[in-house]
Amino acid sequence: MSHSRHVPVMLQRCLDVLAPALERPGAVVVDCTLGLGGHSEALLSRFPEARLVALDRDKEALRLSGERLAPFGDRATLVHAVYDELPDVLDRLGLPSVQGVLFDLGVSSMQLDEADRGFAYAQDAPLDMRMDQTTGISAAEVLNTYPPGELVRILRAYGEEKQAKRIVSAVVRERDKDPFSNSARLVELIRDSLPQAAKRTGGNPAKRTFQALRIEVNGELTVLERAIPAAVKALAVGGRIAVLSYHSLEDRLVKQVFAAGAANTAPPGLPVVPERYQPRLKLLTRGAELPTEEEVAENRRAAPARLRGAQRIREDAE
Repeated sequence: MSHSRHVPVMLQRCLDVLAPALERPGAVVVDCTLGLGGHSEALLSRFPEARLVALDRDKEALRLSGERLAPFGDRATLVHAVYDELPDVLDRLGLPSVQGVLFDLGVSSMQLDEADRGFAYAQDAPLDMRMDQTTGISAAEVLNTYPPGELVRILRAYGEEKQAKRIVSAVVRERDKDPFSNSARLVELIRDSLPQAAKRTGGNPAKRTFQALRIEVNGELTVLERAIPAAVKALAVGGRIAVLSYHSLEDRLVKQVFAAGAANTAPPGLPVVPERYQPRLKLLTRGAELPTEEEVAENRRAAPARLRGAQRIREDAE
């Protein structure tokens, strides 16, 4: 399979954010979302003294990116793991801290492009959506077995879908006749259950429901809630983290962790702020940075991307 169709999002900007921490010999950078290895390859090429640790829960992604990164030899260590397992992975590798961490959240191009994974609403496929197909429940199982109230909650919370109740009542009615197994039937049902006005806004009307199911199936936000603080904790002083998010829920989570790390936690009114209350992080981006118009024109998958970066400026208080 060709890697050429895989264009890493905001690549140059990610490298620039991480560069000051990775230019010294012996630096270790973690790519928490290896995917097809586009960001990892660029990190190894641009920082010839750096060592890479790369995580992915998708075995097929690890196989393909392993071929791509083979020329770098033992500078690249690839690990089958979910990114909230980062502390365990670093512990096993004997790495007490690292100089750089990169997250490129959301679904990899490969997962969207491989029809049989069921991530994409544009083509009919089994409703699977598991990033690691060796574990967990599929999107079809979620649709067919979750109570209606729980499905409404997921669509609203993870898909920000205003028509969640309409969609879920249609799903429940249909699943009683015949359980869901393929994506085309779900896409059609969503189209049929939305009012005309809702169909005219924001691209494919199934997009929000598919996003919500994917987040639920892979526990993405729960995993992210653990992973971002763990990654910040793994950074050595001077180390840097860059996170690419693709929807507001992810971005909000990253923003909260970074803002908390960059805040002074001293009680009000202290004449001198003791070390333990001083900020741990310095923000490297003003809010969330967006891709350029040129990049979006070349790679439509970059359109929703939001980049935030931070630098570790002191140790945690004991």
